Amino acid sequence: MRPRLTAALLAAVLMASASAPVDDLLARARVTAREHPGIWTGATTVRDGGSLLLIAPSASVAAIVPGTATTASDQEGGAEAGTGDDLAVAFAREVEAARRHVNRVWPIAGVVVLVPGSTEEAAVLAMPAGVHGMAALADVDHVIVEPAGFARLSEVGRRVVLAHELTHVATGAAVSPDMPMWLVEGFADYVGYLGSGLTDRRVAAELAAEVRAGVLPRELPGRAAFKAGAARLAHAYEEAWLACRYVAERYGQERLIALYREARDGDPEEAMAHVLGLSTAEFTEAWRDYMRRRLVGPV
Repeated sequence: MRPRLTAALLAAVLMASASAPVDDLLARARVTAREHPGIWTGATTVRDGGSLLLIAPSASVAAIVPGTATTASDQEGGAEAGTGDDLAVAFAREVEAARRHVNRVWPIAGVVVLVPGSTEEAAVLAMPAGVHGMAALADVDHVIVEPAGFARLSEVGRRVVLAHELTHVATGAAVSPDMPMWLVEGFADYVGYLGSGLTDRRVAAELAAEVRAGVLPRELPGRAAFKAGAARLAHAYEEAWLACRYVAERYGQERLIALYREARDGDPEEAMAHVLGLSTAEFTEAWRDYMRRRLVGPV
């Protein structure tokens, strides 16, 4: 049975009695709205299953998520297809589908997704992090959509980005500062691209061009490689994704999850040795060989 979808003005939610029973997602949305009243006054909330969207009054869902009007025409009790509420409900479905996708790999009970009306509003919500060049980004317990970047994505791209950022929320990436960034970002991309049907060479197009030209990275990408504006930012994400793909393909997805958990909760070098039986140097050589085979061979 399709979950019942509802849309309501946030103003009504915020004016409710403080003693009224609310679930965790709604409580989180309230906190966010109170921290940034200039962005969220008069906003709309849309709930689908374990996902709650908080949509700024200035946000155009039709612009942010092109093509959603046709996917929401059969929703229960919804507005006429193509209306603002209808589009918001369709977007909520996309978010909930991404949450369920992530939940099959790593448990994520619920998530709040913030949809501001502009890049400037997204930057305010993301401070001190930046949003330049991003489509979305994760904070400790929510995801922020960057409207301009998100609008440029295809339907598959939206699913991948949402799943990637929701994975960060699920795994607690924002509160794990000592984790190797290749594992943090590579695991999120592993979950995001899982089942997408995209080929290795399409996902890792920039890296594939280098590898086919005989240029292979010598070490796993470090934290600096993932900073906004880094010269080889796209390559870093592709390298990290293939590192995690290698672990899942060679040792199994459960070992990849175990590696992430142990590296997050302890020493990454010890986690590598305990879970995979490899030193970082040995893993790096295996990863380089895997990249060569996947990006140069007949894949």
